[in-house]
Amino acid sequence: MKKPSLLTTGVVGTVLVALCCFTPVLVVLFATVGLSAWLGYLDYVLFPALAIFIGLTIYALYRRNTSRSGGCNDDS
Repeated sequence: MKKPSLLTTGVVGTVLVALCCFTPVLVVLFATVGLSAWLGYLDYVLFPALAIFIGLTIYALYRRNTSRSGGCNDDS
């Protein structure tokens, strides 16, 4: 089985956390399950998670670009 790449993990995590941050997906889910008292604490978890996944995506793009260049600056 192929190991998921760092970029795939970063992008999927960013999209998932952004979906939960900016839409009422978790609000409806928590209300359905009966965990409405926890809704006030979602921002303390989701915004740092969003920052971490965005950082992971940027880091993965940086690593992909540096590995493609070969790391060699020999112009001769």
